[in-house]
Amino acid sequence: MQYRTVIRCAELAAIAGVLWLTACDRPHAPAPETSRAPGPTRTYTIGMSQCNLGEPWRVQMNADIRAAAARHPELRVIFKDAQNDTLRQRAHVEEFINARVDLLIISPKEAAPLTEPVARAMEAGIPVIVLDRAVLGDRYTCFIGADNVKIGRAAGEWIKRRLGGKGRVVELKGLMTSIPGQDRHRGFREAIAGTDIEVVFEADMKWLEPEARKEMESALARFPRIDLVYAHNDPGAHGAYLAARAAGREKEMLFVGIDALPHEGVAYVRQGILDATFEYPTGGAEAIETALRILRGETVPKQIVLGSRVYDRSNVDRGGDPLP
Repeated sequence: MQYRTVIRCAELAAIAGVLWLTACDRPHAPAPETSRAPGPTRTYTIGMSQCNLGEPWRVQMNADIRAAAARHPELRVIFKDAQNDTLRQRAHVEEFINARVDLLIISPKEAAPLTEPVARAMEAGIPVIVLDRAVLGDRYTCFIGADNVKIGRAAGEWIKRRLGGKGRVVELKGLMTSIPGQDRHRGFREAIAGTDIEVVFEADMKWLEPEARKEMESALARFPRIDLVYAHNDPGAHGAYLAARAAGREKEMLFVGIDALPHEGVAYVRQGILDATFEYPTGGAEAIETALRILRGETVPKQIVLGSRVYDRSNVDRGGDPLP
């Protein structure tokens, strides 16, 4: 009995060996493929340096950037407000450089002081979109803004027609160390050159309504007759209007501004406060669109010029008219 058990075990071992060798000779079935989950989408950080948020137009620019970026989940925008302080804005640019943001958008307070920090960002390999106010030179990736000389000239032409080529005008200028202020002044003066329009008072109100109101009070105290106020932005024109109204003289003169935000300049025209306003688009949506193209490695123009419109009491209800 024990002998038979040993023989049976040997037979089973031999069968197992044959089965093992047979299995080794067969080709292996391919392992089932496992589906690969897509990798995480690349995210980009954009630094946005705003010169100040004391102007409603700049608040709108930030809102336009935020809304445009929200449509692209791969974008993260960090906003910094320089509070109208050039040194603070320079420091903000340095912070963005040190943080190695993927792209910088800057709307400079002043041209010359921000030129060198922008150039340093470029040297660090960070593309730069300059929005609204230019810097000096060409050490940036792309500038986006409307043609301020053209807008100033269009305002001058409108004023020339409305006054019949003669009159006494107050010019309340934007910050004259900024390119837009210089350009809006130059275009206006070119348009009225050779006419009998006299600029009897001019002052730098730094784009701010309280400053404009204060300067207009000085003009009203000095000049018993003012036919029109040309302000480089709508808050300036509105501040001048408030000063004239406080003096009981608002019906003696016309008020012209620039920006044409729907809830500000255009609304003032509808309300009869301003006689005309000229659109200066924020460029916020265009900045995000251009940033995406840059981050994707596409070539973008060095300069993108935005269009403009004029709104006055004759056309405001139909949406203004484009500047030719």
